[in-house]
Amino acid sequence: MNAFRQLIRFGWQQALSCLFPVVIFTSLAITKFIPLPLLPRYDWLLIICLVMQWWMMRSGLETKDELKVITLFHLIGLALEVFKVHMGSWSYPEAGYFKLFGVPLYSGFMYASVASYLCQAWRRLNVELVNWPPFWLVVTLATAIYLNFFTHHFWIDVRWWLSVGVIIIFWRTWVSYEVGDRRYRMPLALSFVLIGFFIWIAENIATFFGAWQYPNQTATWSLVHVGKVSSWLLLVIVSFLIVAVLKRVKGQQ
Repeated sequence: MNAFRQLIRFGWQQALSCLFPVVIFTSLAITKFIPLPLLPRYDWLLIICLVMQWWMMRSGLETKDELKVITLFHLIGLALEVFKVHMGSWSYPEAGYFKLFGVPLYSGFMYASVASYLCQAWRRLNVELVNWPPFWLVVTLATAIYLNFFTHHFWIDVRWWLSVGVIIIFWRTWVSYEVGDRRYRMPLALSFVLIGFFIWIAENIATFFGAWQYPNQTATWSLVHVGKVSSWLLLVIVSFLIVAVLKRVKGQQ
């Protein structure tokens, strides 16, 4: 029973940390089936995300430092979206006034929501990192992973080599977290896989509600290929590494 109670506590903290993503998915579902007046759907989603971000700051659910991290992820994600849409990897077929090169501005908040989850969970679970690799190695790995999302269109895709690099670099690294009055830990690489898998599930929900559209979903919705888990896993690693580096830098000030 104690283990069950701890699992419930852990799930509740995770649910609270996912508040921003939940609002995005709920908005996608509502606007999919209930058209809103005056503005296109994509623009309403942008307004909802902005209001949600303002409320989280006003209510104290997010700090100013966390807002800086989330804004950084919004810009990183938006840049990736513009490039991927230009290359035909996916598309945003609906109309919208607030679009940049065919990409609605709300799309950056989907990346920002991942950063929001990481920041919230980090604080709520009192996360600590054990045997963290050298700073230069972490920055180099994160940069290489992010650049590969662009360069694999023109050069070889080295994601699997990068995945091997992640396992080697973080082989001895553990993430320690607190649930109630007890601390637990798991290999950091395992946490990457778990988060990446659940984001893939979220991606299927998002595409079902028309957040964006892959080429094979033009005629009718179909399950996103399971191979996308590797892409999300690598993107989660970039997100986690940026948050971890900023947290450690902040803690040393």
